[in-house]
Amino acid sequence: MNSDRMKGSAKEVAGEAEKQTGQVTGNRDLESKGREHKTEGKIDKAAGKVKDVIRGKD
Repeated sequence: MNSDRMKGSAKEVAGEAEKQTGQVTGNRDLESKGREHKTEGKIDKAAGKVKDVIRGKD
């Protein structure tokens, strides 16, 4: 597992937390930012997986 995948996982978890907090508090901006961060995390994880496959590590 490379650093992109670890960073992606962290962003995904943080984004989900932001999204949930926004939903509970009714803060649509926070909820939207949480969705963005979660999506960024998924993209980072996917990029990391591609890099691992290219390197033959996955």
